[in-house]
Amino acid sequence: MALTFEVDPAFDLTLRDGITALWADVTNAGGAVGFVAPVTTDDVRPELVRHLAAMAEGRTHLVVGRDEDGEVAATAFLTHNTHRLMRHWIGVYTVMVHPRHQGKGFGRELMAAVAGAARGLDGIGAMRLTCRGGTGADRFYASCGYKEVGRVPDAIRVAEDDYRDDVIMLLPLPVR
Repeated sequence: MALTFEVDPAFDLTLRDGITALWADVTNAGGAVGFVAPVTTDDVRPELVRHLAAMAEGRTHLVVGRDEDGEVAATAFLTHNTHRLMRHWIGVYTVMVHPRHQGKGFGRELMAAVAGAARGLDGIGAMRLTCRGGTGADRFYASCGYKEVGRVPDAIRVAEDDYRDDVIMLLPLPVR
């Protein structure tokens, strides 16, 4: 079984609810996607609305992966830089694979789909993402070809006494 990926799909309530549920499930399973567990879909929905507003403005693209039942199983957002000197690279945010699909290679499939989406955009020469240190995500992204290019110690506070590094990673792409 593999996922079926789509870039910038038509957005409807089913997709909204699928992404919101995915985001809550990933967070509650320990995923580092902008929240600290426990969260509900109501906690996540306002952040998704911000992503949707950026999509409507053309600043952000959505890559969504669906499982064999058509359910949202994976997502990532690609965000254009608005700074005129940095428009040649794109940011990758909120990379998620549903916990029930962990260990099936879907994360690697998602990252390949994200790279394919970025390669389809004119003038994009690299993708940059950040990840929370101490989660192993940096090793995963390195296995997908990303290189660590920076690290900000203790930049992320997940609890009163739990600080994590913000790891900055880059994947160069051939410029179109």
